[in-house]
Amino acid sequence: MIALIQRVSQASVVVDGASIGAIDAGLMVLLCAERGDTEKQADALLNKLLAYRVFSDDAGKMNRSVTESAGGLLLVPQFTLAADTNSGTRPSFTPAAAPELGRQLFDYFVMRAKVKHAQVETGQFGADMKVSLTNDGPVTFWLQIKPPT
Repeated sequence: MIALIQRVSQASVVVDGASIGAIDAGLMVLLCAERGDTEKQADALLNKLLAYRVFSDDAGKMNRSVTESAGGLLLVPQFTLAADTNSGTRPSFTPAAAPELGRQLFDYFVMRAKVKHAQVETGQFGADMKVSLTNDGPVTFWLQIKPPT
């Protein structure tokens, strides 16, 4: 599974003109399941995400996790993160999980995140979403737990 995480001062998702998820300070996470991913990869990625130290401590160093900083999580499904862009000028999405598996793993990830973290908001799988954010820093990281080979 892949997570593109951005430390934000605010982020939101709108579908059909209605806000469906919003956070203040925290992490906006674009989330993608790849072919071969299972709940094991989802659990490992969630654990890494919640412990990843991207928030400043009192000395101004990135030493605090989203959990320690009590920030929000905005989880947004985005299958395009798995795109193969190595040849030609059009991406191939064959590395992404099939839509049904992608939805199942996204829903599982959200369910587990809500058990482990206080504030979790989401985008909507399969929807045409308008995502807005203010990247704080900017701070952006790519986290990936590879599927078994």
